[in-house]
Amino acid sequence: MRDHSSATAPTAVTADRLTGLALGALGVLAFSMSLPATRVAVQQLDPWFVAFGRAVGAGLLAWAYLRFTGGPRPTRAQRRRLAIVALGVVVGFPLFTSLALIDRTAAHGAVVITVLPAMTAVFAVLRSGERPPPLFWLASGGGLLAVLAFLAVGGAVRGALAPSDLFLLVAVLLCGLGYAEGGALARELGGARTICWALRYALPVTGAATLVAAVTHPPQADAGAWSAFGYLTVVSMFLGFFAWYAGLARGGVARVGQLQLVQPVLTLLWSALLLGERVPAASLGAALLVLVSVVLIQRTRDRTPASTPPPARDPVHG
Repeated sequence: MRDHSSATAPTAVTADRLTGLALGALGVLAFSMSLPATRVAVQQLDPWFVAFGRAVGAGLLAWAYLRFTGGPRPTRAQRRRLAIVALGVVVGFPLFTSLALIDRTAAHGAVVITVLPAMTAVFAVLRSGERPPPLFWLASGGGLLAVLAFLAVGGAVRGALAPSDLFLLVAVLLCGLGYAEGGALARELGGARTICWALRYALPVTGAATLVAAVTHPPQADAGAWSAFGYLTVVSMFLGFFAWYAGLARGGVARVGQLQLVQPVLTLLWSALLLGERVPAASLGAALLVLVSVVLIQRTRDRTPASTPPPARDPVHG
C-alpha cells in the first residue's frame, strides 16, 4: 500500500500541473484581447464607465452564478483576501488601463504589461508562500527580455514616458497582486467562486461609480464599441477568470503566471486584426524565444511548502 501511494503521488501532481497549465493558457488567451478591446471602447465611452460598468455587468453574472450553484459563503478571513482580489483585478487594472488607453495604443500597453508575469511571481512569493528556484527566475528574465526585444523591433516602443505609462505601471502592480492573491485563494474557494465573490462584494462600489459616470457622461457609442465593452464584461472580467484562477491554484501561481509572457505577443496580433496596427516578421523569432523560456520555466522544480492546501474543486473547472 505504501509503494502504491508513493507511486501515484507524482502522477497526481503532474496531472494537476498539466490541468493548471491548460486552464492558465485558456485564461491568457481570454485576457490577450483585453487591451485592444479597452482601446476600442474608450474611444467612444467614458473610461470610468468602461472600467466600472464592465465590473457591474460581470458582478450581476457572478451573483446569478452564486445563486445557481449555492455553497457556503466565504469566511471573514477569506472576505478580507477577496477585498485584495477586488482591488487588483475588479477595480485597479480595469480603471488604470482604461485611463491609459485613451491616448496610448494597445501595442504600447503591451510593452508595459510585459512585466506582469514577474510581478505576479513576486507576489506569489510574498502572498502565497511559493519559492521558485533560481532557474525559474533566470528563465522568466529570458522570456521578459525576448518579449521586450520583440516589441522594440516591432516599433511598439515609441516616444518618452507619459502619465499614461504611470497608469499602466500601477495597473500592472495591482493586477499582479490580484492574480497572486486570487490564485492562492482559489485553492480554498475554487477559481470560479473566487472571482464571483470578489465581483459580488465589489458591486456597491462599482455600481455607484458606474452610475456617476453614466450621469456625468451618458454612454453613447456604435456597435463596435459596445461589442468591445461586452467582451470586457463577459470574457475579460468574468469567464476568463474562471479558467485563470483555477489554473493558478492547480499549477502554482508563479509557474502558471509565467504563461503571461505569451500575452503581449497575442495582444499585438489582436491589435493588428482589430486596430490595423503593424506586426513585424520578427514576431515569429521572438515568439519562439518566449515559448522556450516558458518550457524551461515549466521544467523547474518547485520549492513551495508541502503544507500548501490542495486546490478546491469548483463546479466548473475543478
